[in-house]
Amino acid sequence: MPNVFHLIVGLGNPGAEYADTRHNIGFMAVDAIAARYKLPGWKKKFKGVVTAGSSFILLKSHTFMNLSGESVGDAMRFHKLTPENVIVFHDDLDLQPGQVKIKQGGGAAGHNGLKSIDAHIGPGYWRVRLGIGHPGVKGDAVLNYVLSPFAKTDRKWLELLLAALAGEFDLLLEGKTAEYLKKVSSPLEEEDRKS
Repeated sequence: MPNVFHLIVGLGNPGAEYADTRHNIGFMAVDAIAARYKLPGWKKKFKGVVTAGSSFILLKSHTFMNLSGESVGDAMRFHKLTPENVIVFHDDLDLQPGQVKIKQGGGAAGHNGLKSIDAHIGPGYWRVRLGIGHPGVKGDAVLNYVLSPFAKTDRKWLELLLAALAGEFDLLLEGKTAEYLKKVSSPLEEEDRKS
């Protein structure tokens, strides 16, 4: 991945009612990156909003989660990128709160945003999986859980995680995924040791 222009996507749902929900942790991650790099304001484009750094563009799809691929596909084709140059930050029910995993390709694991992206650009993009935990039940309760705001008890790890995701972002752009993963996990492990 080094020395290549990247499309960095945060998954979420548009609108104030969804802003603080677990499903929107992808939006929160790219917002943190935009703030860290002091990027210009978000502009409407590609059925979403974008801002850009020197070697990357940040995208938040405004199609709602289930149609995210429309926005991602439009942006990828416009910039003449391949899926290997696309990195998607998204929530993951199968990971503990604050846990992070990174992989290229793979299945959507029931995530409708990823299913949509797979349908529009194929599965070969990078995924930064951000753990939000699982409510322990199935069906509608899962939907209610992901569309609910983060609990007050989640605030500490969420702030640490977002700061680390943005602060170490250069490593991800350079293709140093293992190092990035280690660095973004360290503050949370340190906090766990304290508690």
